[in-house]
Amino acid sequence: MKGHMGAWALLGALALGSPALADEGCEGAHAAGTSKLTVQVSGVRSSRGEVAITVYPDERRRFLARGGKVARVRLPAAASVRACLWLPPASYAVAIYHDVNADRDFNRTLVGLPVEGFGFSNNPETKVGLPPLSQTRFKLAPGEGAISIQMRYLR
Repeated sequence: MKGHMGAWALLGALALGSPALADEGCEGAHAAGTSKLTVQVSGVRSSRGEVAITVYPDERRRFLARGGKVARVRLPAAASVRACLWLPPASYAVAIYHDVNADRDFNRTLVGLPVEGFGFSNNPETKVGLPPLSQTRFKLAPGEGAISIQMRYLR
């Protein structure tokens, strides 16, 4: 069980970092060679707090690691949340969480299980611990791409 607590603690790293702009435009600079990534989040249980959407590069050492993100967007919580970001075409992984109390921390129980909702690109099963990067990676092609993530709650 101890290994699982450590895995869930890694998801808490999503809460760290600088806030992103939450305007109607896309996050990041639209420059030559960038692609538009749209992330659609569904299944958010309440409109309390915010939804954090964090993008990681396709590098195992940076996935869910403190300081490993490429970009983060924080938006007001709603049943359905949509964000877009300008990124160079490449392979990425996205992790999300519903920060219900807006404390910018991924809250967990005393045994390390998530109290707040979470999800990952490709919607992998996460019954025992965090999914590996290989289950969450996707390729952002030149132009634009879109992914959908279902928010999950353990309680």
